[in-house]
Amino acid sequence: MLSTHSSPSGASPTAPFGVSHQTMVLIEHLLCDDEGADTFLSLALSLWTTWHDKNVYFLSVYLSECKIGNGESYRGTMAKTRTGVTCQKWSADSPHMPKYSPKLYPSKGLEENYCRNPDQDPQGPWCYTTDPEKRYEYCDIPECEEECMHCSGENYQGKISTTKSGYTCQAWSSQMPHSHGYIPYKFPSKNLRKNYCRNPDGEPRPWCFTTSENKRWDFCDIPRCTTPPPQPGPTYQCLVGKGDSYRGKIAVTASGKTCQRWSEQTPHRHSRTPENFPCKGLEENYCRNPDGESAPWCYTTDSDVRMEHCNVPLCGAQVPTDQPVLPEETPVVEECFQGEGKNYRGVSSTTVSGRKCQPWWSMRPHYHSKTPLQYPDADLRMNYCRNPDGNDRPWCYTTDPQVRWEYCNLKRYVPKCCGAGSGDEERGKIRMTQKGVGEEARGGGGWLLRDRPLGRRCAFVKAFKRERVTPSTYECGKPKVEPKKCGGRIVGGCVAHPHSWPWQISLRRRSFSSWLHFCGGTLIDPSWVLTAAHCLQRSQRPSSYQVYLGLHKEDGESYTQKIDVDRLFTGPMRADIALLKLSRPAQLSDKVIPACLPSEHFPLADKTVCYITGWGETQGTSGAGVLKEASLPIIENKVCNSRLYLRNRVQPWEICAGHFEGGTDSCQGDSGGPLVCFDKDRYIIQGVTSWGIGCALPNRPGVYVRVASYLSWIQNTMKSN
Repeated sequence: MLSTHSSPSGASPTAPFGVSHQTMVLIEHLLCDDEGADTFLSLALSLWTTWHDKNVYFLSVYLSECKIGNGESYRGTMAKTRTGVTCQKWSADSPHMPKYSPKLYPSKGLEENYCRNPDQDPQGPWCYTTDPEKRYEYCDIPECEEECMHCSGENYQGKISTTKSGYTCQAWSSQMPHSHGYIPYKFPSKNLRKNYCRNPDGEPRPWCFTTSENKRWDFCDIPRCTTPPPQPGPTYQCLVGKGDSYRGKIAVTASGKTCQRWSEQTPHRHSRTPENFPCKGLEENYCRNPDGESAPWCYTTDSDVRMEHCNVPLCGAQVPTDQPVLPEETPVVEECFQGEGKNYRGVSSTTVSGRKCQPWWSMRPHYHSKTPLQYPDADLRMNYCRNPDGNDRPWCYTTDPQVRWEYCNLKRYVPKCCGAGSGDEERGKIRMTQKGVGEEARGGGGWLLRDRPLGRRCAFVKAFKRERVTPSTYECGKPKVEPKKCGGRIVGGCVAHPHSWPWQISLRRRSFSSWLHFCGGTLIDPSWVLTAAHCLQRSQRPSSYQVYLGLHKEDGESYTQKIDVDRLFTGPMRADIALLKLSRPAQLSDKVIPACLPSEHFPLADKTVCYITGWGETQGTSGAGVLKEASLPIIENKVCNSRLYLRNRVQPWEICAGHFEGGTDSCQGDSGGPLVCFDKDRYIIQGVTSWGIGCALPNRPGVYVRVASYLSWIQNTMKSN
């Protein structure tokens, strides 16, 4: 091809969508002639029929970010060359005088500086560059519907819809026969169209759910393209985002373990090999993130520890080579915080137990996601106490490997002069009203009616708007107190606002003369509670149990409702779900409101943020004895069943939720409690706390019974009893 990019002689211009130039001239003529209207309509219908039958697919890709053949019809918005050089505008004459311009070639789509192929170059779209030393260069535009894949097939857009074992793929928009979390509208960039094979989650190659009830999913047999893969984006020697582009040479995990080579299968067998992930930089044993996890990681050479994250420094952060020597003591100045301490910017770095705080940029001894890069407005400097996630008060990760995090040793600010309530008990020293009226204007009976006192209301009492609720006015899933919804770390969660989860119940069993909490549950109707079947293993007698409703403290309050259990119903097929019928309906109030049930086979998208609550074991993370809450992302069952997580232990009628790094989970005493997710304007109970391996351990998310799978049983049981 000539460097001037000359067009083949005699090439006639073409109109959009494959309509011939002659036809377009005829249409223009008819549109200018009123008497030709009928002729035009007839011709238009004929043209549409012909075009639709032969070129319907062409329209769908005409404006897409892929090319057909040599890309002459490409009209996407790529504006950089394959080496990353920005394209020159087609209408510009600097730094290069163009041969192809919008004025000379108006039908070639030469808008802005987008890559185009105005001369039918067989190597595809190109552009003039903004580099004076390089006149033009080709662009990397993927093929539309190409029946081969580059790398691991993350960008595969083809139409193959059968697996390597011959199974037909299930449509991504369908939840039958397999319920799943890869909902097309939740993942618009993954192009989950029809039932075509795709790779939305970092597998070695495209896959799909199958239409066989006996085979949940399977890989597809997509051949690798013979053409070179697209030019990768910039790579870094430090951490940007999740570290997908990290290409540094750190080969030690955050705990100091040496990484296993990616090409080896000992001591750990795995599929993250250079052959399966050819574009992910899996050289040697360097830390990498080939599959979209939260940060770079590696398999370790320790046979007892399969994998761990690596402590890769953040780009742009001035991170010392060695861990800084942190002050043994905080300044003598007594520091305090206001409200929840979100704006606290002091230098305290000691927890309530006297432990020293871990620096926010460090991943030792605790791996976490609360980094300065992820929370740029939270001032996560050094190891100072902060509250980046809306917790109760400032906190930090600790330098003690056995204690992940703790609240800091700080006092809440209380104004020395304030007026609580109406101010009738105010006895402070402020002697002037807001309008400047002095003490002498005050009558003997209190403040003058013509002005308000300057006295401030106490900041340490947080008022919640409360409304009286009657059975005829309550709405399921709508608490009268807004939940805190802390981004938590109930192990590692935060103390909930009182009565902000009003469907949470405490299931008690008799112990001598008292009733002791041992499981949670969810009010789903004034007369019905949903819990876990394993909570009822000790006794099948209803008289062995009692339900406490409307409480915030585990010990109960004066307004707590205590109701006996009338009947027990355990789930079908030995499922870990049960219904309790109360001996009398609960009295609905602002403290007692049912949660909403989901629709049957409700699709719960991967990474949906949901919430767990309970009074269970806190393992020293504070908050014991009061209701705690924590947010958890849903983990698609396919991912949860991988070797990295729970290794095929999770069933289709169960939900997996938790954080990759651990730190947040339900625990002993939380069983039977709710996993609720916010949908539109209310909370839906999607899961019943069922089981897990340990509490809040890395790579060991919690497992919950999928309520939507048992909706028919729940409704029929309630209706029949």
